Amino acid sequence: MSFGQHQVIIVTPVYEDVEASSRLFKELSAQFNDDVFVVAVDDGSVKQPLDVSSLEGACIEGVILKLRRNVGHQRAIAIGLGYVSERIQPHQRVVVMDSDGEDLPGTIPELLERLVADDVDVVVAQRKSRVETFRFKAFYAAYKSFFGLMTGRAISFGNFMALKAHAVKRLVAMQELSIHVAGAVLASKLRTETRPLNRGPRYAGQSKMNFVGLALHGFKGLMVFAEDVLVRVGIACAIIATLSVLGAVAAVILKLLGFSTPGWFSVALGILVLMFLQTGALALMTLMLTGVVRGGTVTTAIAYHEFVDYVIETKVSLLARSA
Repeated sequence: MSFGQHQVIIVTPVYEDVEASSRLFKELSAQFNDDVFVVAVDDGSVKQPLDVSSLEGACIEGVILKLRRNVGHQRAIAIGLGYVSERIQPHQRVVVMDSDGEDLPGTIPELLERLVADDVDVVVAQRKSRVETFRFKAFYAAYKSFFGLMTGRAISFGNFMALKAHAVKRLVAMQELSIHVAGAVLASKLRTETRPLNRGPRYAGQSKMNFVGLALHGFKGLMVFAEDVLVRVGIACAIIATLSVLGAVAAVILKLLGFSTPGWFSVALGILVLMFLQTGALALMTLMLTGVVRGGTVTTAIAYHEFVDYVIETKVSLLARSA
């Protein structure tokens, strides 16, 4: 299905959340009228499968990509962008957003406004305010600091973003996209601008993401820059290993000179040897992780077909004509 003359294409993943996504579709219809096309990716929902009536009830044109199984939030977005990349026209713009209401439809024009500039390929939303608990904010701040330490890059945005057509085509050619969307944008070298926006509350229901899921999502961001992490971890391990060897040599010398107290030498040497072995194991695990990431599944504009069971298209235009 082509996108016709629609100027804005919305890509949103939906998982067991019909109530919230239906409200989103209505707000998008009120915001853009006939100028928006929605690509909703049903991420293997079983209890609440997304139906085309949710789009048609909002009088909005679009498609629902029914996936064969649950693939996760990030890969669902990658699949949606892969579908879009085969049909998008150069003048059209793509907005990636969540379907739960936390990405406010009323702020989309602020993203698109800056995308007009020739020197901007992607406009990302940086959260100006969050409707979150103090614990979440504290862990998120710690994660951003850790991410910067391990990769040498700053990350302050999520999935809510607006992209030009050529930016979409570039991203779907990157294997990192299905791992972590925001990380792929950083790794893509696209010209990115940040726009501070407020984050809204959920339309309905509870978030499907628990603490373990959030932690896993954060570490996937590090996996995008596995080589950078490997280098930094390798340097740190080399420094610690060198200090351990020097400490062990010093302990042996003190023992031979008779300056060590009873039991001190064996304890000190054991701790230093253990530190040396642990740093070697850490470097080896990081190296293996890098190989796994680079040898992983690639979700590109062609490979996304393997995940889609079938596509449901709306008939909003026909219904409007008959009304």
